[in-house]
Order: sequence, then C-alpha cells, then structure tokens
Amino acid sequence: MATGVKTDFRFHDSISIAPIITIRYIIPMQRKRPGGKRPPGSKSHRAAKYSDPGARTNVKTEEDLFAILDHLSEDPFLLVLDGIHDPHNLGACLRSADAAGVHAVIAPKDRAVSITETVRAVARGAAESVPFVQVTNLARTIKDLQKEGIWFVGTDDEASQTLYDIELTGPLAMVVGSEGKGVRRLTAEYCDFLVRIPMAGKVECLNASVAAGVCLFEAVRQRSLKRSR
Repeated sequence: MATGVKTDFRFHDSISIAPIITIRYIIPMQRKRPGGKRPPGSKSHRAAKYSDPGARTNVKTEEDLFAILDHLSEDPFLLVLDGIHDPHNLGACLRSADAAGVHAVIAPKDRAVSITETVRAVARGAAESVPFVQVTNLARTIKDLQKEGIWFVGTDDEASQTLYDIELTGPLAMVVGSEGKGVRRLTAEYCDFLVRIPMAGKVECLNASVAAGVCLFEAVRQRSLKRSR
C-alpha cells in the first residue's frame, strides 16, 4: 500500500477525464494490521456502556463509539467529517449517512458545528437515528480505530487514485473535509488511502455534503456487490 506526497488538502480542483477507459483496476485494501483485525461482534478494550440509542439527542462520546462497534454484527461503516462548519452541510451529511447505513458519524468537538435545530431540520430525522460522535482529538481517534482494523479513505484533490479505483468493502471510514479547506494535513496523513472524485465539468468542487454522499454511495455499491456474490 503506497501513498504519495500530499501537498494540498482542499477538497476541490478541476481534473480532466480521458474519453475512453478500457481497463480499470480496483486497488484492494490489505486487510492485515499489526495486532490483527477485530472480527465483527468482538469486544474492544476501549468500550464503555452503550448510551441509550433511543434518546432524543444522539450526540455520543468516543467511549460510546467503541461500544457501538462492539454491538455490530457486520463490518463497521463510518463517516468522518473533518471540521464541517455549516449546519446545513452537517444535516445533509447525516441524512446521507442514514440512507447509506452508516453506523456512526465522527467529528471534532472544536472548530466544527454540532447538532443544532437547523441541523435537525435539514437531517429530517437522521440527527436522531445516526450516532454523532464528537471527539477531542480526531487524529488520535483515527489511530485507535485503525488498531481495531478499520481503514480510512480520505478525500484529496491531489490524490493519484480516484474514488472508483479503491476497494471500499470491509471495515471502512470515509473522511470528508471542511468547506473550502478540505481535509486537514494531519488528518490526511493518518488516512490509509487518499482519493479524489473525478470532475468532468467546469466547476472546481462539490459541496461537502454532496461529496460525502458520492463517497458513501460508491461504498454502498461496492459492499452490495460483494454481498451478492
């Protein structure tokens, strides 16, 4: 597994698309980490008592996150939002996450929007159904989740690989950056893969919530195909 030198972590850029693609190779994720992969349903040493999933507020702690993972009977599917500030974008991301079957959305506590009435209105129920995990140190949380066997795929407009070149099955966390600035440098350095979304038109970037939806549903497509085989 190789990653290139990353110099610009904004989530937008315009790229050219070749008119004809004859062969495309999907790059598989290597499934082994030091310490091994934690099987679905096995217990994490970080887990605490799981908060009531039916509570009105679905804002969770990092300890809640590991408890959520311990209750899963399938591979984890997570969305990481690295510094979303617009409540409309957060609400739309939660709505897409709910539709895609994401088990939790992770975001930093500081310099990012939390759950507000605007977020709830835009999410149309997803703010109550999808666990929203706020963490103090996002990079540390990524490292801890990697030890649990979860792979992180971040968005980067300078990436050599596209979203459609990477295998998105298995334990997975998609990472989307903030409006304008994209994924932060340190967050990107901790990602296992960096990918870009091909842009064929004249616009330079996608809205953060739209980009999250594109990434999530490509993962859904791949995971559904794998289950049907």
